[in-house]
Amino acid sequence: MSEATSPPPSAPRRTRVAVVFGGRSSEHAISCVSASSLLEVLDPERYDVLPIGISTDGRWVLMSPQETRQLAIVSGRLPARIDETSGALVTMAGDPTARELTVHEPGAVPKTLGEVDVVLPLLHGPYGEDGTIQGLLELAGVPYVGSGVLSSAVSMDKEFMKRLLVSAGLPVGPYITIRRGEWQRDPEKVRAAVAGLGLPVFVKPARAGSSMGISKVSDLDQLAEAITLAQENDPKVIVEAMIHGREIEIGVLAGIGGAAPTASLPAEIKVRGEHEFYDMQAKYLDGSADIELPAVLDDAQLATLRQLAIAAFEALECEGLARVDFFLADGGDFVVNEINTMPGFTPTSMYPQMWAATGIPYAELVDHLIAEALARPPGLR
Repeated sequence: MSEATSPPPSAPRRTRVAVVFGGRSSEHAISCVSASSLLEVLDPERYDVLPIGISTDGRWVLMSPQETRQLAIVSGRLPARIDETSGALVTMAGDPTARELTVHEPGAVPKTLGEVDVVLPLLHGPYGEDGTIQGLLELAGVPYVGSGVLSSAVSMDKEFMKRLLVSAGLPVGPYITIRRGEWQRDPEKVRAAVAGLGLPVFVKPARAGSSMGISKVSDLDQLAEAITLAQENDPKVIVEAMIHGREIEIGVLAGIGGAAPTASLPAEIKVRGEHEFYDMQAKYLDGSADIELPAVLDDAQLATLRQLAIAAFEALECEGLARVDFFLADGGDFVVNEINTMPGFTPTSMYPQMWAATGIPYAELVDHLIAEALARPPGLR
């Protein structure tokens, strides 16, 4: 009589990760490039990955690996935008008892893709990085990478970000806010306020990133055109005094299970050629920015920078990750420029580069972010 044999052990269940990218903001293409890079490093033996693109009109579509590989920057050109023809339409209900994605195909009965363990929302700008998708995921009861609703919203809005940083005692440069209709109602009042900052100034959309819609204004005659450009991205505009000095960036990474956040080695951005500042072209397309990584700082400066970065992260109650951008002013003081709760993950993006230089390579960094999100369930915390 033969001995009974035990069945072979079943393979451990893979973590189901929905990577969401694209979106309705002006940073749609940059989000797609970030996703293209990140999807390449997710270990298929550990993760069951669902690539979900959001079209420019807000539709969610399930995309194939072949489609996502076409989202990289090629020859200095951004990828095509996602539209409703890019894949089958997908929906997520704000129902914590379901936590499922449903696929809708023409002429077919809707079918479920099953529960999702964690969402990685690689969305930049409004309708994604600003607390909106975070609110949906909170309603659905699905863990997700990155900051929650409040911190995402205030970090996206440069005015309220600066207000909270100032209230926490952190150094912020002089600025004014131009709200919807102010320029049209009283342009002379706005001109006077801008002049009070001293020229040159930078005119920016209050709630955009990737240097979209930013102008350097050295003459008040340029102000109207700069405000118009900024308002193409956001009706609310912020005008910042120029800080003379060095541009330094640093990454912050939350610990798993409530452990203290840590800060990476910093990088310095040096723009060359015809660019007057670190604009989108210099960031992503023409390679005209030099990156010094790590930035040349003495031990005291590095310690101060790391302390300020973590303080900014905690002041805004950020979670998961953030990139904090500083100026090292000519007088020797650090000034917080802004904080990004979902920084770019393209091959040239500073956040993954800084952590790689600190000793955490790209794939390991993504693993850490997913593990941190899974250890931090949605809801009040």
